[in-house]
Amino acid sequence: MDSTPQSFPLPQDALLELAPRDVQQQAARLVQESFATAFRLGAEGTASSEARQQALAKLAAHLGSWAAMATREGTALRKALLLSGLDQWGLAFSQTFGNLSLGGISELVGYLRDEIDVEEEAHCQAFFERVQEEEAAAFDFKVLLRRELHLALWHAMVAADVREEADEILQQLGGMMLALLGQMPVHGWRLIADALASIQMRCLSQGIAVEGMALETTQSLFASLAAALPEDLRTRILSQSSEAVRAWQQARRATAN
Repeated sequence: MDSTPQSFPLPQDALLELAPRDVQQQAARLVQESFATAFRLGAEGTASSEARQQALAKLAAHLGSWAAMATREGTALRKALLLSGLDQWGLAFSQTFGNLSLGGISELVGYLRDEIDVEEEAHCQAFFERVQEEEAAAFDFKVLLRRELHLALWHAMVAADVREEADEILQQLGGMMLALLGQMPVHGWRLIADALASIQMRCLSQGIAVEGMALETTQSLFASLAAALPEDLRTRILSQSSEAVRAWQQARRATAN
């Protein structure tokens, strides 16, 4: 979301030199894709244990090769981003759906960690902690990672056949978004605004959640967040997300013409 008011400047990310914006975004996409693959492999009962392990080891090697396309310090940072992202996706899915299908994720993380040597481990851990503790650190990574994670849970919510299941996902998703304000007290609101704008864009572009339970639960998500947010943050988040949607609509119209 680039249309940021001057009164709320974007944070200065000190890690951009080691991991530019495109690298951070690529890391977030690799996390999403790898999680989906590992989740599927863990959930499939038809694949043998050996076949699953081979597939996950190959996936981990691919991630390791991508991380190695940098300096030694940059490689440690890339691996920290991958591990941090997989950890966040895994935690969100375990809290929402339970741990039954997360065996593949644990195996993938294990393979990734096995590739980190003793010297690199200290650098990787330092970057991992820095990303966790510093709001501005790897900010573009955090925005895209959370956008795709929130969208994945929202898709699961609107695809649910049973209202009880949809409501459970709704509560988890809303709670995750609000928790960002505690984890990132200065800039967490940006990630919430980005997620809300992304949901609206997905609804408009793909005709999702336009009726029935899907529409009702999506409206409930927005309403519950608005009710739980302090007034100043609510105004800021809704203004930012609305501006992003308007800019997106204008760009689509310009392209169509």
